[in-house]
Amino acid sequence: MAGARTADRGEREDAGASASGPPPPPRRLRLPGPRVLVLAGVLLVLAGAGGSWLLYGSQWLRVERVTVTGTGDTTPAQVRAAAAAPVGAPLMSVDTGALADRVRRALPRVASVDVERSWPHEIALKVTERQPVLVVEDTENAGKFVEVDHEGVRFATVDKAPRGVPRLELAPDREGAAASLRRFGPDRLVREAVRVAGRLPGAVARDTRTVKARSYDALTLELTGGREVVWGSAEEGERKARVLTLLMKAAPKARHFDVSVPTAPASSGS
Repeated sequence: MAGARTADRGEREDAGASASGPPPPPRRLRLPGPRVLVLAGVLLVLAGAGGSWLLYGSQWLRVERVTVTGTGDTTPAQVRAAAAAPVGAPLMSVDTGALADRVRRALPRVASVDVERSWPHEIALKVTERQPVLVVEDTENAGKFVEVDHEGVRFATVDKAPRGVPRLELAPDREGAAASLRRFGPDRLVREAVRVAGRLPGAVARDTRTVKARSYDALTLELTGGREVVWGSAEEGERKARVLTLLMKAAPKARHFDVSVPTAPASSGS
């Protein structure tokens, strides 16, 4: 009997499996029809046209203000005038690079300009001005001085030398020095003097009144109190600065210091 019941159950299970049949095939993803695709394309075009009109054609995103920060000797009005930003034009259409170029060309004292669009109506100009590390007498305008920055750029002529900025003297006083000046040219000597000025220890820089460039490898410093430093060339500037600091501490009453050969420094006078 048990075998018959087991056989009956097997027949019923087989019959059920036959009645249900194989599993149905997976449903296919229906793609949008041509009309839907056309409609979607039209909507995208309209959205793009609307965005372009908003950026370029509407009155909502146009230049109304030009702000200037970072000025010192130049004025915001000078920067705005040089930039000539197109007030009233779409903010998106402003050529920021051209604005920066115009400011640098018109105002040599300006080293760099960062130009940003400040939505919805503003152009922001952030100015970085050149700072003088040396001044040199203007040979074409008696009594005036030319400011020189850390890159050796002569960027401004002033009536009075800025306080605390050393004067540069190109002073060839012997035939060899004159030959050096002719060989390298005054611009090269100015750059060498700038390199020296940029390596001076803080206390020495504050006390330096004059940097004399007699030749490429004969630069000297005149300090307050009648002191003098023979620097030599601009090479090994950082090392010479360290040696000079130690030398001045070791001989605080000396009036003459020589670090032209930093491995053999010397001091004298009192």
